[in-house]
Amino acid sequence: MKLSENYDWSNKSILVADDELTNYIIIEKSLEKTNIKIFHAENGEQAVILFNKNPDIDLILMDIRMPEMGGLEATKYIRSVNRDIPIIAFTAYALSDDEAIALEFGCDDYISKPVRPEFLLKKINEHLNK
Repeated sequence: MKLSENYDWSNKSILVADDELTNYIIIEKSLEKTNIKIFHAENGEQAVILFNKNPDIDLILMDIRMPEMGGLEATKYIRSVNRDIPIIAFTAYALSDDEAIALEFGCDDYISKPVRPEFLLKKINEHLNK
């Protein structure tokens, strides 16, 4: 799949929870041509606050290891409020049981960093179009 695949998510929004600015910039660049509205949280606590203020967010890309409140704890809270929003765990620390733990905490999918932009877009598209 080429990165030039045309995704039009102009009527969609995503919450990207990642404490590493470099990772966020890469994700933002990858999503640029899709016209999706992006919310950025630097930790799980901010993710929960942004989600509560914007309950119409369509998808969450959740880093697992963040300061303040981790991604799993934030996912657990968000799941208590909304069972249906797709949450994709996104982590650089791909340990063998991380995927199982993330899914157990309520994530719908799991991506390990670094990720190719075309793979990220494909995964997001799968969950936005369920």
